[in-house]
Amino acid sequence: MNLTTEPETIGELIADCRQIPQDLRRERLPAPRTESARPWSVDDACHAQVADLDAYV
Repeated sequence: MNLTTEPETIGELIADCRQIPQDLRRERLPAPRTESARPWSVDDACHAQVADLDAYV
């Protein structure tokens, strides 16, 4: 039986990460968006959910 243990030090963690095959370590970042995101805003329904938040905190 092969028991896998969690690394106990940062050195062990780094050593474990070095064992990951190179082709799995390449960054696979999503392509940047070409369109602009719509501006974010708070509507009345959203505001109503937190209107009395200070009373609960």
